[in-house]
Amino acid sequence: MASKAGDDGKEAINEQIIANTYANMRTEMNQLYTKITELEMEVGEHSLVIGAIEPLDPSRRCYRMIGGVLVERTIKEVLPAVKRNKEGLEEVIARMHEALERKKKEITEFELKYKIRIRKADNDSEEGGKKEGTAQGVLVGPAGQ
Repeated sequence: MASKAGDDGKEAINEQIIANTYANMRTEMNQLYTKITELEMEVGEHSLVIGAIEPLDPSRRCYRMIGGVLVERTIKEVLPAVKRNKEGLEEVIARMHEALERKKKEITEFELKYKIRIRKADNDSEEGGKKEGTAQGVLVGPAGQ
């Protein structure tokens, strides 16, 4: 009898370790999504800057923030650097997408290995939340006016 109680304790500990590991893997995946989104926004900003300064006279002065210091340069000097930075960001994003795919595969394998299924909230409460969510942002005045 004592061995069965000990086994239940070990199973509970193992389940907790598995749950914590799974939660950590999901957190890492979410962090990758967040970082990719942040970098994609930076690429968009770089594209806007390139689009704004490309048609201008290359000898025109412009200002660029380098390491927290605003420096004066010409468009001819700044444009290639901004393009290089954009290309570098795109390469990093591509590598992060690969890492994200590896992490998704790892999570899927972990789910299959330990037969993990994610529980959803009750369907009734979700549907009610969706109905309320669709009404957000709608202002209705008092009747009769």
